[in-house]
Amino acid sequence: MTAEKVTTIALTADRLINSIDQEPIENVAILIEGTKIISVGGRNIIPPNAKVIELQNTTLMPGLIDTHCHPMSSITDEYQTEHLRYSSAYKTLRGLKTVTRQLEAGWTSLRGAGELDVGYGVIDLKNAFLKKMHTGPNLCGAAHYISITGGGGDIAYLSHEQPIIPDGLIVDGERQMQKVVRNEIKRGSDWIKLLVSGAFMTAHDNPEDTHMTYDEIAMAVSTAKQFSIPVMAHAHGAKAIKDSINAGVRSIEHGTFVDEEGVDLMVKNGTYLVPTLYIGDHFIENEADNPAAEKMVSLSKKFRKRYFACIRAAIEAGVKVTVGVDFGEEDPHLSTRELSCLAEAGYSPMEAIVAATRTGAELLGWDQKLGSIEVGKVADIIAVPKNPLEDLSLLEKVSFVMKSGDVIKHQAD
Repeated sequence: MTAEKVTTIALTADRLINSIDQEPIENVAILIEGTKIISVGGRNIIPPNAKVIELQNTTLMPGLIDTHCHPMSSITDEYQTEHLRYSSAYKTLRGLKTVTRQLEAGWTSLRGAGELDVGYGVIDLKNAFLKKMHTGPNLCGAAHYISITGGGGDIAYLSHEQPIIPDGLIVDGERQMQKVVRNEIKRGSDWIKLLVSGAFMTAHDNPEDTHMTYDEIAMAVSTAKQFSIPVMAHAHGAKAIKDSINAGVRSIEHGTFVDEEGVDLMVKNGTYLVPTLYIGDHFIENEADNPAAEKMVSLSKKFRKRYFACIRAAIEAGVKVTVGVDFGEEDPHLSTRELSCLAEAGYSPMEAIVAATRTGAELLGWDQKLGSIEVGKVADIIAVPKNPLEDLSLLEKVSFVMKSGDVIKHQAD
């Protein structure tokens, strides 16, 4: 039996941002066979039998990577009881729609940061994509976030007579932490998410407060490490950030009030920072009338200047920053506005794009296969109109998406 010959696909465009070089490459061609990039260069590399896809007046880039999202979640006027209104199966289907839209908008890789779901639907989505039951982005992450009694993952505004399942997993003490982390890994989470501090969204807590003890954080990290699973820490306050870094987490989520000592620790330990800057602006602009968002809107207005100054200090010190959007089912085209916020905080447009591609892949441990356009890497490639280095908002207009060598979207001129 003769083996079927693999078709070579050639993508051509005005320029390429490969997330390696400091400047774009002009008049480029990329050759793909199967799932992999086999050559990058000028148009003279295109073989006669290649299937050529001309992407005129566009810039090619690696697929975007969102390292902090909640694809099964929805912000409603009952935010903290949203997980009780619908079944896990319903929310999984909603999540499928969400991540499909994200993929079509150019976000080819996602890390879930815990869901408003008592089940493990996001793990089912990941497995469905791996088994090719559906086409979706590269997906990893935590099924739930782990909190403490009265913390950001608990429900503190209902009467004590109401026995209710909270949206987070509640642990108090090291032994409970060990058990919960082991069970999350057993059920398929490939990240552990801790709510170490208070939050901007949940009722009756202060984001600057530290909720978990150092020993609880360290137990989560050491237990997860036994399974080679990394830990992400939701941490707004300075102490929560420093305790999390010292305990060995891989990434700090938000980092709103990070101080100089915390920045130095992140640089020393190689800890990644996922700031989620734009979501505050989004809530100020679009959710001011949502009762569930009242706290978020108020705190985002109050602390925006301070927050951006803290992230600017981290950037200037050389902290490794990635793009995390913190959205659920919101319009995925808005997600790219996080890059403009990083630019406001001190990154150049090219540095912001690298944060959304190569650095994100490094955080996820996927940098050997994703995050840049290089020979041997998986062909996760997008195209945007004109030159996004001149206008980052062009990233909201992705016209072409390729995932693992398959064309997902192609809008012709």
